Amino acid sequence: MEIPFRLNGEDVTATTDDPTATLLDWLRGRHGLTGTKEGCNEGDCGACSVIVTGADGAPRALNACILFLPQLAGRAVRTVEGLAEPDGTLHPVQQAMVDLHGSQCGFCTPGFVTTMAAAHARGDTDDADQIAGNLCRCTGYAPILRAARAARDAPVPDLMHEPALPASPVRGSDHFHPQSGDELAEWYAAHPDATLVAGATDVGLWVTKQFRPLGRLAFLAGCDDLRGVTVAEDAIEIGAMCDMETLRHAIAPHFPAFAELLRRYGSVQVRNAATIGGNIANGSPIGDSPPPLIALGATLHLRRADDRRSMPLEDFFLDYGKQDRAPGEFVERVTIPRQPDTLRCHKLSKRFDQDISAVCGAFNLPLVDGRFATPRVAFGGMAGTPKRAPSAEVALAGQAPSADTFRRAAEALAQDFEPLTDMRASADYRMRAAQGMLLRLAYDGDDTVAHDLIGVRA
Repeated sequence: MEIPFRLNGEDVTATTDDPTATLLDWLRGRHGLTGTKEGCNEGDCGACSVIVTGADGAPRALNACILFLPQLAGRAVRTVEGLAEPDGTLHPVQQAMVDLHGSQCGFCTPGFVTTMAAAHARGDTDDADQIAGNLCRCTGYAPILRAARAARDAPVPDLMHEPALPASPVRGSDHFHPQSGDELAEWYAAHPDATLVAGATDVGLWVTKQFRPLGRLAFLAGCDDLRGVTVAEDAIEIGAMCDMETLRHAIAPHFPAFAELLRRYGSVQVRNAATIGGNIANGSPIGDSPPPLIALGATLHLRRADDRRSMPLEDFFLDYGKQDRAPGEFVERVTIPRQPDTLRCHKLSKRFDQDISAVCGAFNLPLVDGRFATPRVAFGGMAGTPKRAPSAEVALAGQAPSADTFRRAAEALAQDFEPLTDMRASADYRMRAAQGMLLRLAYDGDDTVAHDLIGVRA
């Protein structure tokens, strides 16, 4: 298999017999670029961060440890070795890291530098969010953040403006590389046992941690018609290949609570790769996007060959590990009906950034004449699937917002869920946390309500 792409400004062709060979292993073992480090090998530590630029010309930080080589066809990659100018002049981020003592042992430094250089090129100034996916045990982050701020106004080096690559198909491959949703639909219907690879933030771990043979693969990076977010008069349409970072910014003007939840979805490296279709299709009971989508009344659109069908998103999740998806059928898009923003989201996890939810709650509570009309409440982490809370919704429907209303809704959650105990939380803790999320909605700057709710247990 031959995969053409651009590496540090030069056109290269990676040759491999393994479609799940990672960019990290190829850089270090086959190309001698050892600045990119292996830390966790699962996309958590950021030591392997590289910059990848696609046809849109936007540089993005990605984790090389879970980035399969075929995903790079036609793209441009920059590692830490490719950030300085030919005459040795350091990238502004590199120079700031030197000047402000942002490195000690140095193991994490290449990942920080590439992540910060990508943010610098894009003009992203939310520095703490940008480096949340890069771990450092030496400097305490303060000098790294100072370096990011110091480099903020420096000109973006010309080398960061990668020209678009010509169409670069993978050659000699037994695996499929569709260039459109139509091509994918035809092929996947004929090969329903295949594994679809979108962002690989989940599938990558099947390889690096579980050592699973994946069999026949379809790499979807070329399906640009499945990307993007379209805001129409009656609905917001999200393509299945839309990455979470793109979705976060696109959804923010309409549902800022959803966007804020997505800010805590993995790291920027993970959000740049992970897709909304993948997050839905894997059916995880603790995926962070289904609860707000369900609360917003989202519709899921599936396709098999030329046949398409649609369903309310909540109906897609049948049981733990089981979804209403036929062999050869894939998630094509999801739509959210346009509506006033009455969505609130709460995510509970052991750490704030890039952690898996113990409980995730989404609450869409429109008011008509001062009373809740058609409330929709959904949780992740409370059952084997993302799930609505019908008893809590009944307790809210037709009621005016008050401490008592939310208390009754919280008590009703015991009829909706029997949560499990696992490594992230006990069943009792999950129930109390979910109830607390509902009770928290009653507090809107009113200290008397806050005191009234202290110590309440259903």
